[in-house]
Amino acid sequence: MSIAKELRTIETALDNYRERLDTIPDELFAETPAGGGWSSAEVYSHVMQSALRSSIAIERCAHSNCPPTKKGLSLQGHFTLLFGCFPPVKIKMLDIMNVEKISKEDARNLIIKCRKRIDDIAPIIAKAPPDVRYGHPRLGMLNAKQWFKFTRIHLLHHLKQLERIKRKFN
Repeated sequence: MSIAKELRTIETALDNYRERLDTIPDELFAETPAGGGWSSAEVYSHVMQSALRSSIAIERCAHSNCPPTKKGLSLQGHFTLLFGCFPPVKIKMLDIMNVEKISKEDARNLIIKCRKRIDDIAPIIAKAPPDVRYGHPRLGMLNAKQWFKFTRIHLLHHLKQLERIKRKFN
């Protein structure tokens, strides 16, 4: 895994989130699409909060600030990191996720905050011990590099979701 390549892809995804924000009509940003699901506001809230939580996990792994464990990835974790995407099945959102309808200004600020955190932690990933892991609720125990890859996969996954939401409104 190339950390520089992952970083470029994450930065491009964050650019894409920022650009898309300007194309979503204000009156539709917090609107739940027909047939249910999340609004664009909820997607932005979820994905940016997740990226921030992932950056904390990366930092904890890089500084060996995690409880010792011999556990590794779950089956879903192996699949996700191997193929670079989530399994093609709908899953119920975990109760631990706090998804809220945020404003476009909040979304812009979260994107800026995520970019800053990602830029700050990227240099420490290469030196992170591969055997120091922090738990993800579905993917199992991830090390710093795996958390970084997950961040990229997760950002790209929800860009597709924003496209589906857009189609529902058209």
